[in-house]
Amino acid sequence: TEATVECEPNYAGSEQQPSRLPAAYPNLLGNGSAGIAVGMATNMIPHNLIEVIDAARHLLDNPKADLDDLMRHVPGPDLPTGGQLLGMEEVRQAYESGRGVVRMRATAEVGPLPRGKSAITITELPYGVGAERVIAKVKELVNAKKLQGIADVQDLTDRSRGTELVFEIKAGFNPQAVLAELYR
Repeated sequence: TEATVECEPNYAGSEQQPSRLPAAYPNLLGNGSAGIAVGMATNMIPHNLIEVIDAARHLLDNPKADLDDLMRHVPGPDLPTGGQLLGMEEVRQAYESGRGVVRMRATAEVGPLPRGKSAITITELPYGVGAERVIAKVKELVNAKKLQGIADVQDLTDRSRGTELVFEIKAGFNPQAVLAELYR
């Protein structure tokens, strides 16, 4: 550590260890993290590296900067898998209190299929949600008759297309109503 941070005894008291690890920037915000401890759990979604560094530099130059000043640099999380962020006021509350829920949902489009059918195509999923989990949950709801209007599900995701889950809609069902049910 070469006198960059204070040291303290390790768990056994046999050696010295840094009391905190220095970092050039707040890596936890940039990469996000998830962890579980006794009585608590945390999920930190990632933020844009450049925005976080800009905010850290602003804070160094202006130590009395408030949340609104910092949110000019970091307006919200950066979702690497895309999706839609719902409720910026909830994001602000989470930043202010250190606790909160950031709600996200998939990005979907309704479009036609051959033979007069229609489909819902999901092109972006919320951070941390895998396509397999979405498909399994939808199939479970369809089999339990809790979700109606879906005839078939196909995962066409690949490197060139990116995320592409296609839900074929049964004849006689309004695709917008089915999409609203999927979001619910």
